[in-house]
Amino acid sequence: MKIYTKTGDAGQTSLFGGCRVSKNHVRVEAYGTVDELNAFIGLLHDSLSEEAVRECLREIQHRLFSIGSALATEPQGASMPLDLQPTDITLLESAIDDMTQQLPPLRHFILPGGFPTVSLAHVCRTVCRRAERVVVALHEREPVSELILQYLNRLSDYFFVLARYLGHQAGAQEIKWVPRT
Repeated sequence: MKIYTKTGDAGQTSLFGGCRVSKNHVRVEAYGTVDELNAFIGLLHDSLSEEAVRECLREIQHRLFSIGSALATEPQGASMPLDLQPTDITLLESAIDDMTQQLPPLRHFILPGGFPTVSLAHVCRTVCRRAERVVVALHEREPVSELILQYLNRLSDYFFVLARYLGHQAGAQEIKWVPRT
């Protein structure tokens, strides 16, 4: 099987189900941004040694692939069942709570940075927020599973806490935001 089809050369792509849409369609932007997030998570995963965090990130990647598949399916077409459950959100919340218990209280705004994996977790957070915004825009036009919206919202929270946790584990100082006076 060839990787190139030449069917997208004029700026159109096919959704699962066969419907052709512009490559700048909000649906394509939504699943493309989820794919971008998944790629950054792979980079973060490969940069870490703590197995529990790596396992959680791999699980997140699987869920995001399922979300991307759902978003790449035309709304009226037959689709694969969404491999996302409320327990996936609970898993994120539990991970957030576990990491938060090990962190000092947050008393100020912090800037991304301080250690490479901290910065990369913040990249994941910001790409996740963008994915959420694009999926919300899609949802305003065509229904998207509420579970997808909830998962992406919680996932960005997870990456914020993960960034703090990774910095704490590395002994890196959080970079406090200091406004000009």
